[in-house]
Amino acid sequence: MNVKIIKPDTTLYDGTATLVQLPGTGGLFEILENHAPIISSLAEGRIRLQAEGAEEKVFDIKAGVVKGQKNDILILVQ
Repeated sequence: MNVKIIKPDTTLYDGTATLVQLPGTGGLFEILENHAPIISSLAEGRIRLQAEGAEEKVFDIKAGVVKGQKNDILILVQ
């Protein structure tokens, strides 16, 4: 999947991942390859993603939104 994590002033991540775990306002959820289209609000917490090559990356966020469609995931965060 292509994943972009963007803050108002910078890009935190722009690359590929096999799994993204997000702190949704209703609880944690994960996005895997070929996930159904999704739009969701995000709560304060941590974004964890499994980058290609088994490297895990973690980003702390205050809030945000995620949009996913056709293996393109866009995450806008504060």
